Amino acid sequence: MISVLIADDQDLVRLGLRTLIANEDDLTCVGEAADGLATVAMATRTKPDIVLMDIRMPGIDGLEATRRITADPHLATTRIIVLTTFEHDQYVFDALRNGASGFLLKDTTPAELLRAIRTVADGAALMSPSVTRTLLREFVTLRPSTRTPHPQLNSLTEREREAMVLAAEGLANEEIGRRLRISTATARTHVSRAMVKLGARDRAQLVVFAYQSGLIE
Repeated sequence: MISVLIADDQDLVRLGLRTLIANEDDLTCVGEAADGLATVAMATRTKPDIVLMDIRMPGIDGLEATRRITADPHLATTRIIVLTTFEHDQYVFDALRNGASGFLLKDTTPAELLRAIRTVADGAALMSPSVTRTLLREFVTLRPSTRTPHPQLNSLTEREREAMVLAAEGLANEEIGRRLRISTATARTHVSRAMVKLGARDRAQLVVFAYQSGLIE
C-alpha cells in the first residue's frame, strides 16, 4: 500500500485528489494539509511514501516545505511530487534541486497522476528524464544563472559521467547500455553510483546536477 499526503490550499483540489486516491486499491491517503507548516508537521507524523505538494501555500510555501522534508533524515524514504501551474510558477527548478522527485502540471490527467505516484514510490523518477529536461530548460531560460560544477563531479569515473549525461538527456538504462555498449545492469550500476557520489535522491535531481555542472545544454 502506497501512502500519500496531499498538500494544497484549495479545498476542491484536495477533495479531487483524495477521491482519486481512495478509488485505488494500492493507494491510501494518510492526511491533508492546507499550508506549508502543517504539511511538514503531518509528514513528520505520518511518514508518507509520497507527498503531493502544491507550491503556493500560506505559512511557508511548498518550496520551503520540500526543503524541510527532504532534509529530515527520518523522512529519507518520503518522495515529493510537485503539482504546479507551469506558466505561473517560477519555483519548480528550486524544488527539484532541493530534493523533489519531479513535478506535474495541475491539468495532468488522473491516469498520469496515478502512474506518477506509483513510479516515484517504486524509486524511479517522476516522469521520463527527457520530459523533465525539457521543462527544466524552460526554467533555465527564464532564470539564467552562472553554472557551477558539482563539487563531487570529479569523483565520477568516465563511465559514470557518460551514464549520468545520457540519463539526464532522457535515456533509460537499457538505452544507455546500448549507447555505451554495456549491459543494462551495468548501465544501471553506473547511474546509481553517480547518484550516490553526487548525493542525488533520484534521476530528477541528477538532471539538475547535470545542468548546473554544464554537462548538458
